[in-house]
This record gives sequence, structure tokens and C-alpha cells, in this order.
Amino acid sequence: MTHAIETTALRRKFWRKEAVKGVDLAVPSGSIYAFLGPNGAGKTTTIKMLMNLLRPSSGEAHILGTPSHRLRARHFESIGYVSENQELPEWMTVERFLKYLKPFYPTWDDDFCAQLLDRFQLPLDRKLKHLSRGMKVKASLVSSLVYHPQLLVLDEPFTGLDPLVRDQLVEGVLELVDQGDWTVFISSHDLQEVENIASHVGFLSDGQLLLSESQEELKGRFQEIEVVLEEPQLWPVDAPASWHRAQVSGEDRAQRVFRFTATNPKELEDNHLLRSLFPGLVDSSQSSMSLRSIFVTLAENPRIGLPSQAPEGHR
Repeated sequence: MTHAIETTALRRKFWRKEAVKGVDLAVPSGSIYAFLGPNGAGKTTTIKMLMNLLRPSSGEAHILGTPSHRLRARHFESIGYVSENQELPEWMTVERFLKYLKPFYPTWDDDFCAQLLDRFQLPLDRKLKHLSRGMKVKASLVSSLVYHPQLLVLDEPFTGLDPLVRDQLVEGVLELVDQGDWTVFISSHDLQEVENIASHVGFLSDGQLLLSESQEELKGRFQEIEVVLEEPQLWPVDAPASWHRAQVSGEDRAQRVFRFTATNPKELEDNHLLRSLFPGLVDSSQSSMSLRSIFVTLAENPRIGLPSQAPEGHR
């Protein structure tokens, strides 16, 4: 499988602070890849290195086969980039803005441009400075879609937008993917929207990439477990490292119902492990988790995301 984005030991330091810590990332061509993580995790810094807006302190990145530090104007004929803090020539009207950009892109598609302008209801005669934030994002997205880029990079495109505008932007992204073998790399905190469109997910925490896999594999790996006990007991001290239970108050530590996240499904293929850790087991259930629930679990316990977790004492 080819990769639209590939990084090896990618690092970035700002003085003494290391913002990105040796990231090895592989984004399959043709995927919609959600790049997730809490604020300050290093997502925007990583994206800026991918787009050659920042130089890595060490390591390397390849974008559509080209080293990121060698990206030039001609390479961006195949790359679209929309950032939450993107600066636009606000004195221009929407029409002037698009006409200004057109000569830079040999694959500019006037028919597709007209379709997107109609879909997003962008006023051609309105100056960019007079547009709402949602309309400005739409203008940026149109300008990045109309030349059919092989790679579209979106850095927090949904921040501060109302649900209707978010839905319109998601439809635009899906329309892009439907029109060819294009790759979308999206960093977003809007997990519900991302869950609806992403084929692959990466999770960054404190500059480190904890996981990178298909959303299907991720949801198969993360399961929410509930056990019901005949008598109250304490949480087992020898529970596998691949289990995560949220912190509880002292008076709730002994109880008859436990809910926790498990990330190694093989441990749960039979009830042997559950029964050994919960001797008074009466009933148990297993259910899949939403991307938001997985995100919260990883934010509370980043190490649980590692696919290679092996339980202490249960190897």
C-alpha cells in the first residue's frame, strides 16, 4: 500500500521544549485520516512540518513521495491546505480571490468551482473581510478543492462553526473523495463529524503518536466491559495493563458493578480471566465504543492505546 504521508522519527523542539517526539506516521493513499489528540499534543506543529512551514529538528517526512523540506510551489498544485488560523487577502471579494488563484493551478476545474460555490452559497461579490468565520472557511475549502488535489490537509476546520456549516463542509469533503483517489488528512476536535467520515485514526499525546490504524480496527480493539458481581469487591490489583477504569471516589471503591475499557479482545474470548479476577461474577457484557469515548479514555490513560500492551501476570 502506498502512503500519501510518511514520517520517520519526526521531531520538533522549541528551545528546551520538545513539541513532537519521534513520530512515525503512515497515511494510506485514498484514506480519510483523522489526526486526533488533546490541545497542546503537537498536532498543528506536526502539520506545519508536513507542509514545510516549520523545519523538523530531526527526522523526516515525505508528502506524496517528496521530502517535506523540498516542497515548492509546483508540489502544492497537488496539495490543498486549510488551517483554522489561515490568513486570507481580506480586501479581495470571493470572486477576485478565486480568479487570483486560478492561474497557479493547471488542473483548476471551473465546473467543479461553480458546483461548490452553489453548494456553499458563497456570495461572489462579498469581500472576504465581511464574511463570517464559517463563510471564510468555506472560501478556503473551495479554493483548495477546485484543482482536485491528491492530498487535502485540514487543520481544525470545524472550530467555532455551527452544525449546519459543519455538515456542509463534511459533505464537501465527502464529495471530494467520491470524485477520485484523493487523501484527506484532518485534525479536528469535532469527534462526531470525524467519526462519520474517517477511515483511519491516529492519536497524538504529548508529542508522541500512541496509535495509528483503521477506525474499524480501533473500534474492534477498544471494548467497554461491564461486570456484575454477587458481592461487593475491590478493583483487582492484578488487572491487565490493557484495562482502564476511570478514577472513582473512596466510598465507591467497593461495589458490585464495574465498568472498564479493554483493548485486547483476545483476553475476553472466554470468561476465564474475568472469573479469575471477579470470583463472584454473575453477569458480563461487552459493547463497542464511540470515537469520542475512545478519545476520552486515551486522554485519561495514554498508554492504554498501545497495540502491544501485554497484561502483567497474564502473559
